[in-house]
Amino acid sequence: MSVQVTLVAAARSSDLYDERFDEDRPLDRIGWHEIQLVAHSLVPLAAADLRYCSPTPRSRATGDALGYAPMAQPALRDCDMGRWRGLTFAEAAAREPAAVDAWLADPRAAPHGGEPLLAFISRVGGWLDTRPAQDIMAIVAVAEPAVVRAAVVYALNAPPRTYWYLDVRPLSTVTLTGAPGRWNLRLDAGP
Repeated sequence: MSVQVTLVAAARSSDLYDERFDEDRPLDRIGWHEIQLVAHSLVPLAAADLRYCSPTPRSRATGDALGYAPMAQPALRDCDMGRWRGLTFAEAAAREPAAVDAWLADPRAAPHGGEPLLAFISRVGGWLDTRPAQDIMAIVAVAEPAVVRAAVVYALNAPPRTYWYLDVRPLSTVTLTGAPGRWNLRLDAGP
């Protein structure tokens, strides 16, 4: 018994340099355009047995635009960034440099008052491990790039610091096949 989970990173809602922690902005013009460019390769994923999304507006809009009609999953929400919510990384680092350093160095730290990185990875992994496994059931989930990173770290049982070295582009996909405790990773071509 195994399950195949394809994670699709949500389309962009802001310029790369203006990405904000725990962002809930809708898709921007470029995000909609990028969906149109890659839809031909992502629309077939709508045939999945189950279709989910992060509860953010951009994840929902990405899933809807691709014909997935996804069901929002609270466990797929972005990391709770506490008082840094809505700030860019640069803004948080300028306001609280020591706190940002502590957060980057220790996956158990939550100097922002939100969720520690380790708890975020565990939450996403818990969702992954509770997907039904019935002879290669296909699942697609549209989520924030941070959620995709957390899922990859969890599935590979990699050290939490690995999270910082993964770059997940909007509308890229990764497929995890397996069951709790034993996942295989397939990297798919991005747009």
